[in-house]
Amino acid sequence: MDQNQPAVTQGVVVEEQLELTLLELCQASHAEEAFVIRWVREGVLEPLGESPQNWRFRGDALRRAQVAWRLSRDLEINPSGVALVLDLLDELQALRARLDRTGKH
Repeated sequence: MDQNQPAVTQGVVVEEQLELTLLELCQASHAEEAFVIRWVREGVLEPLGESPQNWRFRGDALRRAQVAWRLSRDLEINPSGVALVLDLLDELQALRARLDRTGKH
């Protein structure tokens, strides 16, 4: 390898390639199926597929389901409130990333 050439590292983000069924998502997030179905209706989670039996969730849905479950269980926030909180958290994360890119803190 030429020492003047930067090393190239390749990796795979497993989260993006992972697909979970409704049952698998519930088991992995410890969330009840009824909550997950309500979160889908509220737009918290966006599965592929037409019906709960055919739904497939991308890996990033697992983190959202875990946070949604904690908000529901620990803070007793209803599904609409969970959707709002997660939207605000997403917006906060985007703003922080933007600040990091501009170097202004």
